[in-house]
Amino acid sequence: MQKVILVVIDGLQYETALTQMGFLNHLVEKGKAAHLKVISELPSMSRPLYEVLLTGTPSSVNGITSNQAVRLSKEQSLFHLTREAGLRNGAAAYYWVSELYNRAPFHFVEDRQQYDESKPIQCGSFYFEDAYPDSHLILDAEIIRRKQDPHFLYIHPMGLDHAGHVYGSNSKQYRGRAIEMDVILANLLPEWMDAGYQIMITADHGMNEDGQHGGTGDAERHVPFYAIGSAFQPGSYSESMPQLAVAPLVCKLLGINPSEAMITHSYPFLVG
Repeated sequence: MQKVILVVIDGLQYETALTQMGFLNHLVEKGKAAHLKVISELPSMSRPLYEVLLTGTPSSVNGITSNQAVRLSKEQSLFHLTREAGLRNGAAAYYWVSELYNRAPFHFVEDRQQYDESKPIQCGSFYFEDAYPDSHLILDAEIIRRKQDPHFLYIHPMGLDHAGHVYGSNSKQYRGRAIEMDVILANLLPEWMDAGYQIMITADHGMNEDGQHGGTGDAERHVPFYAIGSAFQPGSYSESMPQLAVAPLVCKLLGINPSEAMITHSYPFLVG
């Protein structure tokens, strides 16, 4: 059975990934990864797009229309679907993800670390400070991977989004955080690749020069998508992919049925 790691780098703009993330683009250049552009849904805000990525449904359907929609999702997420299929899942993510799928509002003591097979997110490590170091978050995820061995692991660092809000996307701080994230991934990707994972790296939304997102501009909606593993045909693809296609792709890779609300999409970069 294939195992999937989905990394969502909060606030990573497409052009910044293309110009600053040397190791990821090295893998594309050397025929070890596929790369294409994803067009995010609207509004290009965090909580609505977490729901898009994890349920494959738009805001007009799922009702998560802003960052202020603090409630459990009513949709079938990838966490629900994997659990129901008898697979293990895990997440190292911002606490809003826990609020969408395990409990809302977030209890800062009880919900920081969660290990409960009856919950949609069975193994969870959640942070609540936007400046929480990406290096720590990635290691939180790696501990879950090594100790719990989930079939589906969701990893969600926030450092780039935080730098973008403080300094704007056209800043050395924002670009520096992209480089830092690339270096962190470079230290773990070879191990994940050797272990046979199907790995996808993308973002919820981008960032504009004012340090904002939520609108319709390319800087806010265009995000990268890197795919690494035996299921993917390497190369740089000119086609763009709708963000709604990510969740059903995870289902396809895991060999589980998508929810009825998910779209049907073809993937030119899939083997076979």
